[in-house]
Amino acid sequence: MDTHEFFAPVRAGTDDGTATSPASSDGAAALSGGANEAANTPSDQVATKPVAPKVERFPVWVDLHAPTSDEIHEIEERFGIEMPTREEMQEIELSSRLYEEDGALFMTVSVLTKATTDAPQTTAVTFILVKKTLITVRYADPVPFKTFIRRVKRSPSLANSAEAVLFGLLEQIVDRLADLMEQTATDLESLSNQVFISPDNQGSDRDHRETLRQIGRTGNLSGKAKDSLLNLHRLGLFLSTQARLKKDAKARLKILSRDIVSITEHANFIANKVTFLLDATLGMISLEQNNIIKIFSVAAAAFLPPTLIASIYGMNFEFMPELEWQFGYPVAIGLMVLSAVLPLLYFKRKGWL
Repeated sequence: MDTHEFFAPVRAGTDDGTATSPASSDGAAALSGGANEAANTPSDQVATKPVAPKVERFPVWVDLHAPTSDEIHEIEERFGIEMPTREEMQEIELSSRLYEEDGALFMTVSVLTKATTDAPQTTAVTFILVKKTLITVRYADPVPFKTFIRRVKRSPSLANSAEAVLFGLLEQIVDRLADLMEQTATDLESLSNQVFISPDNQGSDRDHRETLRQIGRTGNLSGKAKDSLLNLHRLGLFLSTQARLKKDAKARLKILSRDIVSITEHANFIANKVTFLLDATLGMISLEQNNIIKIFSVAAAAFLPPTLIASIYGMNFEFMPELEWQFGYPVAIGLMVLSAVLPLLYFKRKGWL
Protein backbone atom coordinates (compact mmCIF):
# COMPACT_ATOMS: atom_id res chain seq x y z
CA MET A 1 0.00 0.00 0.00
CA ASP A 2 2.83 2.39 0.94
CA THR A 3 6.30 1.93 -0.54
CA HIS A 4 9.16 4.30 0.20
CA GLU A 5 12.65 4.14 -1.25
CA PHE A 6 15.58 5.97 0.31
CA PHE A 7 18.88 6.53 -1.46
CA ALA A 8 22.28 7.36 -0.07
CA PRO A 9 23.24 11.06 -0.35
CA VAL A 10 24.34 11.86 -3.91
CA ARG A 11 28.10 12.32 -4.26
CA ALA A 12 30.09 13.65 -7.20
CA GLY A 13 32.61 11.22 -8.70
CA THR A 14 36.38 11.89 -8.94
CA ASP A 15 38.87 10.76 -11.55
CA ASP A 16 39.43 7.46 -9.86
CA GLY A 17 35.71 6.85 -9.36
CA THR A 18 35.75 7.39 -5.61
CA ALA A 19 33.12 9.46 -3.81
CA THR A 20 33.66 13.05 -2.80
CA SER A 21 31.46 15.56 -1.04
CA PRO A 22 27.68 15.44 -1.57
CA ALA A 23 26.37 17.24 -4.61
CA SER A 24 24.95 20.65 -3.83
CA SER A 25 24.10 23.96 -5.44
CA ASP A 26 27.70 25.12 -4.86
CA GLY A 27 28.96 22.12 -6.78
CA ALA A 28 26.62 22.96 -9.66
CA ALA A 29 27.97 26.51 -9.72
CA ALA A 30 31.52 25.18 -9.82
CA LEU A 31 30.67 22.96 -12.78
CA SER A 32 29.06 25.92 -14.53
CA GLY A 33 32.13 28.08 -13.95
CA GLY A 34 34.37 25.35 -15.36
CA ALA A 35 32.23 25.18 -18.49
CA ASN A 36 32.59 28.94 -19.06
CA GLU A 37 36.35 28.72 -18.64
CA ALA A 38 36.52 25.86 -21.12
CA ALA A 39 34.54 27.93 -23.62
CA ASN A 40 37.18 30.68 -23.46
CA THR A 41 40.04 28.20 -24.00
CA PRO A 42 41.26 27.38 -27.49
CA SER A 43 39.86 24.15 -28.83
CA ASP A 44 43.27 22.52 -29.16
CA GLN A 45 43.92 23.04 -25.43
CA VAL A 46 40.68 21.58 -24.20
CA ALA A 47 41.28 18.15 -22.62
CA THR A 48 38.46 15.76 -23.30
CA LYS A 49 37.57 12.98 -20.84
CA PRO A 50 35.57 9.88 -21.58
CA VAL A 51 32.03 10.05 -20.27
CA ALA A 52 31.39 7.29 -17.73
CA PRO A 53 28.30 5.19 -18.38
CA LYS A 54 25.35 5.93 -16.14
CA VAL A 55 25.11 3.32 -13.40
CA GLU A 56 21.74 2.39 -11.95
CA ARG A 57 21.47 3.53 -8.34
CA PHE A 58 20.08 1.03 -5.88
CA PRO A 59 18.27 2.34 -2.83
CA VAL A 60 19.78 1.73 0.58
CA TRP A 61 16.31 1.23 2.09
CA VAL A 62 13.02 0.04 0.64
CA ASP A 63 10.19 0.33 3.18
CA LEU A 64 7.08 -1.74 2.35
CA HIS A 65 4.07 -0.80 4.48
CA ALA A 66 1.15 -3.22 3.95
CA PRO A 67 2.40 -4.18 0.48
CA THR A 68 0.12 -5.69 -2.16
CA SER A 69 0.95 -8.95 -3.93
CA ASP A 70 2.02 -6.99 -7.02
CA GLU A 71 4.45 -4.88 -5.00
CA ILE A 72 5.93 -7.96 -3.36
CA HIS A 73 6.32 -9.68 -6.74
CA GLU A 74 8.05 -6.59 -8.15
CA ILE A 75 10.55 -6.48 -5.26
CA GLU A 76 11.24 -10.21 -5.61
CA GLU A 77 11.96 -9.81 -9.33
CA ARG A 78 14.06 -6.71 -8.77
CA PHE A 79 16.31 -8.11 -6.04
CA GLY A 80 16.14 -11.83 -6.87
CA ILE A 81 14.79 -12.95 -3.49
CA GLU A 82 11.76 -14.79 -2.17
CA MET A 83 10.04 -12.70 0.48
CA PRO A 84 8.22 -14.37 3.42
CA THR A 85 4.44 -14.24 3.41
CA ARG A 86 2.45 -12.55 6.15
CA GLU A 87 1.62 -15.95 7.65
CA GLU A 88 5.29 -16.98 7.65
CA MET A 89 6.18 -13.73 9.43
CA GLN A 90 3.92 -14.77 12.34
CA GLU A 91 5.72 -18.08 12.96
CA ILE A 92 7.58 -18.24 16.25
CA GLU A 93 10.26 -20.83 15.55
CA LEU A 94 13.74 -19.33 15.30
CA SER A 95 14.56 -20.98 11.97
CA SER A 96 11.61 -19.20 10.33
CA ARG A 97 12.49 -15.79 11.75
CA LEU A 98 16.27 -15.61 11.41
CA TYR A 99 17.95 -17.23 8.42
CA GLU A 100 20.21 -16.62 5.43
CA GLU A 101 19.18 -17.48 1.89
CA ASP A 102 21.07 -16.83 -1.36
CA GLY A 103 23.34 -14.32 0.36
CA ALA A 104 20.44 -12.32 1.82
CA LEU A 105 19.71 -12.06 5.56
CA PHE A 106 16.07 -12.46 6.65
CA MET A 107 15.27 -11.21 10.16
CA THR A 108 11.76 -11.02 11.61
CA VAL A 109 11.06 -9.44 15.00
CA SER A 110 7.98 -8.47 16.98
CA VAL A 111 7.63 -4.71 17.41
CA LEU A 112 5.33 -3.10 19.96
CA THR A 113 2.59 -0.90 18.51
CA LYS A 114 -0.46 0.97 19.86
CA ALA A 115 1.36 1.11 23.19
CA THR A 116 -0.52 4.18 24.44
CA THR A 117 -3.96 2.64 23.89
CA ASP A 118 -5.90 0.27 26.13
CA ALA A 119 -5.07 -2.61 23.78
CA PRO A 120 -1.31 -2.63 23.00
CA GLN A 121 -0.25 -5.05 20.27
CA THR A 122 2.86 -6.52 18.73
CA THR A 123 3.33 -6.71 14.98
CA ALA A 124 5.84 -8.75 12.98
CA VAL A 125 8.39 -6.73 11.00
CA THR A 126 10.81 -8.39 8.59
CA PHE A 127 14.23 -6.91 7.79
CA ILE A 128 15.86 -8.22 4.61
CA LEU A 129 19.50 -7.27 4.06
CA VAL A 130 20.29 -8.04 0.41
CA LYS A 131 23.52 -6.75 -1.16
CA LYS A 132 23.60 -3.02 -0.34
CA THR A 133 19.87 -2.60 0.27
CA LEU A 134 17.70 -3.05 3.35
CA ILE A 135 14.08 -4.08 2.72
CA THR A 136 11.55 -3.79 5.54
CA VAL A 137 8.15 -5.46 5.35
CA ARG A 138 5.48 -4.46 7.86
CA TYR A 139 1.69 -4.47 8.12
CA ALA A 140 1.42 -1.83 10.85
CA ASP A 141 2.90 1.61 11.44
CA PRO A 142 4.87 1.54 14.71
CA VAL A 143 6.09 4.81 16.18
CA PRO A 144 9.84 3.98 15.73
CA PHE A 145 9.42 3.74 11.95
CA LYS A 146 7.58 7.07 11.70
CA THR A 147 10.20 8.70 13.90
CA PHE A 148 13.16 7.30 11.95
CA ILE A 149 11.64 8.31 8.59
CA ARG A 150 11.29 11.89 9.86
CA ARG A 151 14.90 11.83 11.05
CA VAL A 152 16.15 10.55 7.67
CA LYS A 153 14.28 13.28 5.85
CA ARG A 154 15.93 15.88 8.09
CA SER A 155 19.39 14.24 8.03
CA PRO A 156 19.89 12.09 4.90
CA SER A 157 23.32 11.05 6.17
CA LEU A 158 21.55 8.65 8.55
CA ALA A 159 20.76 6.53 5.49
CA ASN A 160 24.18 6.40 3.88
CA SER A 161 24.18 2.57 3.83
CA ALA A 162 21.83 -0.36 4.37
CA GLU A 163 23.59 -1.33 7.62
CA ALA A 164 23.25 2.23 8.92
CA VAL A 165 19.51 2.14 8.27
CA LEU A 166 19.17 -1.29 9.91
CA PHE A 167 20.93 -0.27 13.10
CA GLY A 168 19.19 3.11 13.09
CA LEU A 169 15.80 1.38 13.05
CA LEU A 170 16.81 -1.13 15.73
CA GLU A 171 18.12 1.66 17.96
CA GLN A 172 14.89 3.61 17.45
CA ILE A 173 12.83 0.54 18.45
CA VAL A 174 14.94 0.02 21.58
CA ASP A 175 14.68 3.71 22.51
CA ARG A 176 10.91 3.53 22.18
CA LEU A 177 10.78 0.46 24.44
CA ALA A 178 12.98 2.23 27.00
CA ASP A 179 10.63 5.24 27.03
CA LEU A 180 7.61 2.98 27.47
CA MET A 181 9.23 1.12 30.37
CA GLU A 182 10.07 4.41 32.08
CA GLN A 183 6.48 5.62 31.70
CA THR A 184 5.17 2.26 32.91
CA ALA A 185 7.32 2.47 36.03
CA THR A 186 5.89 5.94 36.76
CA ASP A 187 2.32 4.65 36.27
CA LEU A 188 3.00 1.73 38.60
CA GLU A 189 4.23 4.10 41.29
CA SER A 190 0.94 5.99 41.04
CA LEU A 191 -1.01 2.73 41.16
CA SER A 192 0.93 1.63 44.23
CA ASN A 193 -0.11 4.79 46.08
CA GLN A 194 -3.67 4.24 44.96
CA VAL A 195 -3.78 0.64 46.21
CA PHE A 196 -2.44 1.46 49.67
CA ILE A 197 -4.28 4.74 50.14
CA SER A 198 -6.62 5.02 53.13
CA PRO A 199 -10.20 4.02 52.28
CA ASP A 200 -11.40 7.16 54.09
CA ASN A 201 -9.57 9.29 51.53
CA GLN A 202 -11.92 10.90 49.04
CA GLY A 203 -9.74 9.96 46.09
CA SER A 204 -9.55 6.25 46.92
CA ASP A 205 -10.93 3.62 44.56
CA ARG A 206 -13.29 1.84 46.92
CA ASP A 207 -14.24 -1.11 44.74
CA HIS A 208 -10.76 -1.28 43.07
CA ARG A 209 -12.28 -1.93 39.66
CA GLU A 210 -10.35 0.85 37.93
CA THR A 211 -7.18 -0.14 39.78
CA LEU A 212 -7.47 -3.74 38.60
CA ARG A 213 -8.11 -2.52 35.06
CA GLN A 214 -4.98 -0.35 35.08
CA ILE A 215 -2.86 -3.12 36.58
CA GLY A 216 -4.07 -5.51 33.89
CA ARG A 217 -3.25 -3.04 31.12
CA THR A 218 0.23 -2.39 32.57
CA GLY A 219 0.91 -6.10 32.88
CA ASN A 220 -0.21 -6.67 29.29
CA LEU A 221 2.03 -3.87 28.05
CA SER A 222 5.09 -5.10 29.95
CA GLY A 223 4.54 -8.65 28.70
CA LYS A 224 4.42 -7.54 25.07
CA ALA A 225 7.47 -5.34 25.60
CA LYS A 226 9.39 -8.35 26.99
CA ASP A 227 8.36 -10.37 23.92
CA SER A 228 9.71 -7.63 21.63
CA LEU A 229 12.95 -7.41 23.64
CA LEU A 230 13.41 -11.18 23.42
CA ASN A 231 13.08 -11.01 19.63
CA LEU A 232 15.56 -8.15 19.44
CA HIS A 233 18.04 -10.05 21.62
CA ARG A 234 17.86 -13.06 19.30
CA LEU A 235 18.31 -10.81 16.28
CA GLY A 236 21.41 -9.31 17.91
CA LEU A 237 22.90 -12.76 18.46
CA PHE A 238 22.16 -13.66 14.83
CA LEU A 239 23.84 -10.50 13.52
CA SER A 240 26.89 -11.05 15.73
CA THR A 241 27.66 -14.24 13.75
CA GLN A 242 27.70 -12.42 10.39
CA ALA A 243 31.17 -11.74 9.01
CA ARG A 244 29.85 -9.17 6.53
CA LEU A 245 29.32 -6.56 9.26
CA LYS A 246 31.89 -3.77 9.33
CA LYS A 247 33.78 -2.68 12.42
CA ASP A 248 31.57 0.32 13.16
CA ALA A 249 28.44 -1.82 12.70
CA LYS A 250 29.76 -4.38 15.19
CA ALA A 251 30.43 -1.58 17.69
CA ARG A 252 26.85 -0.32 17.33
CA LEU A 253 25.58 -3.88 17.70
CA LYS A 254 27.52 -4.30 20.95
CA ILE A 255 26.01 -1.12 22.42
CA LEU A 256 22.56 -2.12 21.21
CA SER A 257 22.84 -5.56 22.85
CA ARG A 258 23.82 -3.98 26.18
CA ASP A 259 20.82 -1.65 25.98
CA ILE A 260 18.49 -4.58 25.25
CA VAL A 261 19.79 -6.51 28.27
CA SER A 262 19.38 -3.54 30.61
CA ILE A 263 15.84 -2.78 29.41
CA THR A 264 14.93 -6.46 29.73
CA GLU A 265 16.03 -6.41 33.37
CA HIS A 266 13.89 -3.32 33.94
CA ALA A 267 10.94 -5.04 32.24
CA ASN A 268 11.38 -8.02 34.59
CA PHE A 269 11.30 -5.65 37.57
CA ILE A 270 8.08 -4.09 36.25
CA ALA A 271 6.53 -7.54 35.76
CA ASN A 272 7.34 -8.46 39.37
CA LYS A 273 5.86 -5.20 40.62
CA VAL A 274 2.70 -5.78 38.59
CA THR A 275 2.33 -9.19 40.23
CA PHE A 276 2.87 -7.65 43.68
CA LEU A 277 0.28 -4.92 43.08
CA LEU A 278 -2.22 -7.43 41.73
CA ASP A 279 -1.83 -9.62 44.83
CA ALA A 280 -2.05 -6.56 47.09
CA THR A 281 -5.21 -5.31 45.38
CA LEU A 282 -6.89 -8.72 45.61
CA GLY A 283 -5.86 -8.86 49.28
CA MET A 284 -7.45 -5.46 49.92
CA ILE A 285 -10.66 -6.61 48.24
CA SER A 286 -10.66 -9.77 50.38
CA LEU A 287 -10.19 -7.70 53.56
CA GLU A 288 -13.10 -5.43 52.67
CA GLN A 289 -15.31 -8.44 51.97
CA ASN A 290 -14.34 -9.94 55.33
CA ASN A 291 -15.27 -6.68 57.06
CA ILE A 292 -18.71 -6.75 55.44
CA ILE A 293 -19.26 -10.39 56.42
CA LYS A 294 -18.13 -9.56 59.97
CA ILE A 295 -20.81 -6.90 60.27
CA PHE A 296 -23.51 -9.36 59.24
CA SER A 297 -22.14 -11.98 61.65
CA VAL A 298 -22.20 -9.52 64.56
CA ALA A 299 -25.73 -8.43 63.70
CA ALA A 300 -26.92 -12.05 63.58
CA ALA A 301 -25.27 -12.81 66.94
CA ALA A 302 -26.74 -9.67 68.54
CA PHE A 303 -30.30 -10.33 67.41
CA LEU A 304 -30.32 -14.04 68.17
CA PRO A 305 -31.20 -13.75 71.95
CA PRO A 306 -34.09 -11.28 71.36
CA THR A 307 -35.41 -13.58 68.67
CA LEU A 308 -35.25 -16.50 71.12
CA ILE A 309 -37.20 -14.57 73.80
CA ALA A 310 -39.83 -13.44 71.29
CA SER A 311 -40.18 -17.01 70.05
CA ILE A 312 -40.73 -18.37 73.56
CA TYR A 313 -43.49 -15.93 74.40
CA GLY A 314 -45.04 -16.33 70.99
CA MET A 315 -45.96 -19.95 71.74
CA ASN A 316 -49.69 -20.59 72.30
CA PHE A 317 -49.58 -22.78 75.39
CA GLU A 318 -52.58 -22.62 77.78
CA PHE A 319 -50.55 -22.38 81.00
CA MET A 320 -48.04 -19.48 80.68
CA PRO A 321 -48.12 -17.45 83.92
CA GLU A 322 -46.35 -14.44 82.38
CA LEU A 323 -49.21 -13.91 79.94
CA GLU A 324 -51.57 -12.86 82.77
CA TRP A 325 -48.92 -10.88 84.64
CA GLN A 326 -49.44 -7.11 84.64
CA PHE A 327 -45.76 -6.35 83.91
CA GLY A 328 -45.15 -9.32 81.58
CA TYR A 329 -45.05 -7.30 78.37
CA PRO A 330 -42.60 -4.59 79.48
CA VAL A 331 -40.38 -7.20 81.13
CA ALA A 332 -40.25 -9.23 77.89
CA ILE A 333 -39.38 -6.11 75.88
CA GLY A 334 -36.67 -5.22 78.41
CA LEU A 335 -35.18 -8.71 78.25
CA MET A 336 -35.02 -8.55 74.46
CA VAL A 337 -33.31 -5.14 74.45
CA LEU A 338 -30.86 -6.23 77.16
CA SER A 339 -30.03 -9.47 75.33
CA ALA A 340 -29.24 -7.44 72.21
CA VAL A 341 -27.16 -4.74 73.92
CA LEU A 342 -24.99 -7.04 76.05
CA PRO A 343 -23.45 -8.93 73.05
CA LEU A 344 -22.80 -5.63 71.25
CA LEU A 345 -20.97 -4.26 74.29
CA TYR A 346 -18.95 -7.47 74.54
CA PHE A 347 -17.97 -7.31 70.83
CA LYS A 348 -17.02 -3.66 71.23
CA ARG A 349 -14.80 -4.44 74.21
CA LYS A 350 -13.05 -7.20 72.25
CA GLY A 351 -12.42 -4.83 69.36
CA TRP A 352 -14.52 -6.78 66.88
CA LEU A 353 -16.56 -3.70 65.97
